[in-house]
Amino acid sequence: MLASGLLLVALLACLTVLVLMSAWRQRKVWGKLPPGPTPLPFIGNYLQLNTEQMYNSLMKISERYGPVFTVHLGPRRIVVLCGHEAVKEALVDQAEEFSGRGEQATFDWLFKGYGVAFSNGERAKQLRRFSITTLRDFGVGKRGIEERIQEEAGFLVEALRGTRGAFIDPTFFLSRTVSNVISSIVFGDRFDYEDKEFLSLLRMMLGSFQFTATSRGQLYEMFYSVMNYLPGPQHQAFKELLGLEDFVTKKVEENQRTLDPSSPRHFIDSFLIRMREEGKNSNAEFNLKNLVLTTLNIFFAGTETVSTTLRYGFLLLMKHPDVEAKVHEEIDRVIGKNRQAKFEDRAEMPYTDAVIHEIQRFGDMLPMGVARRVIKDTKFRDFLLPKGTDVFPMLGSVLRDPKFFSNPQEFKPQHFLDEKGQFKKSDAFVPFSIGKRNCFGEGLARMELFLFLTTIMQNFRFKSPQSPRDIDVSPKYVGFATIPRTYTMSFQPR
Repeated sequence: MLASGLLLVALLACLTVLVLMSAWRQRKVWGKLPPGPTPLPFIGNYLQLNTEQMYNSLMKISERYGPVFTVHLGPRRIVVLCGHEAVKEALVDQAEEFSGRGEQATFDWLFKGYGVAFSNGERAKQLRRFSITTLRDFGVGKRGIEERIQEEAGFLVEALRGTRGAFIDPTFFLSRTVSNVISSIVFGDRFDYEDKEFLSLLRMMLGSFQFTATSRGQLYEMFYSVMNYLPGPQHQAFKELLGLEDFVTKKVEENQRTLDPSSPRHFIDSFLIRMREEGKNSNAEFNLKNLVLTTLNIFFAGTETVSTTLRYGFLLLMKHPDVEAKVHEEIDRVIGKNRQAKFEDRAEMPYTDAVIHEIQRFGDMLPMGVARRVIKDTKFRDFLLPKGTDVFPMLGSVLRDPKFFSNPQEFKPQHFLDEKGQFKKSDAFVPFSIGKRNCFGEGLARMELFLFLTTIMQNFRFKSPQSPRDIDVSPKYVGFATIPRTYTMSFQPR
């Protein structure tokens, strides 16, 4: 009894301290930050937010407070930017000030500031520069990687033929294919589609990615300091992230034993060689922890975003069979039924290009963006953002900005076509973000989306067990990520 009483007193004392610290921080910066709803100690603006519809909740607040406002996710203070103008002004016009990486609590549980995606300062600069250069060395943006994508697309077509038109869930068909492209770069080889360890990795990636989109995932973003010690689905996400880290660590250890410094085979080898070159340089960021977590960053991002986009795209095309038919017509006219699709074909296929852009715009994979952070006291418009303030650049609000897209809530390829039917660029097309921390895998992702989609549609028609009018294209979850609904479809040979 005495022990449980002391534990209760300790918990109450901790909560009191957290409440007082939260109130003090809020008071310290009051009057300098953008306006926003009044927060309560510790829980912040939790009562004004719907964790199942976090993006919509924030956009609703912006209707009252404008495109730049402050919100408190629990004790965490966030400045939110809505619409193309505000996001561009911050991430491009004041790119250096907004170049820090803000918190993403689920991933930060594992990464803790290491790796290329979730690091800051000199570490982020060194790892980003090295990663971009090394990916180029291994063919990203060149003919070499195009051939690798074409080869993998061929394996996928054969796997889909093997379904013999049965209704299947395409999730892991797509993730296996997309993941094998990035695997060949970071690990030097592809996985067999039936490899059980590979399928386990894909399930771990999908599971942890989906958690960030759920209501519980949003709750964890607010109250992770407490929820780390409570039971809940966050611990399954942690288990999955640890499983992925363990796999990459084993791959690194294998390659340490077989490394030939004169002949790097893949990303891991190149990083190991750089580690040797840096030697005992105490300021170098090329160490084992950054190697494992940077490799995991690239492997994860190179798998989930493209495969989820394709999965959403297939659902949208079944909902809109007229769009699917026009893409088939353009593929038959430009590529034909026998020749392999090439990335250069995109220039002669404006409608297909517009459809892919519209899938990305409508699918909106990261609606709140990956959090940024101001790296110094920053004057932004009429406000002063203290150094260390986290910022949500609401990419979804840019992709749905009515100033750029006439019917932003509708799936409409015409958003990217001019009056003559030619492809039309849009400054508000920002699925890869913009500024100094944009996605450096953008070129690879664009090539994959085009080659995978055209190759699959060159060989198959899509059929849903539902009629088009009954297909629900609203997302299953919208949080850090947008996750489409689970569905089945038939790939019918053309």
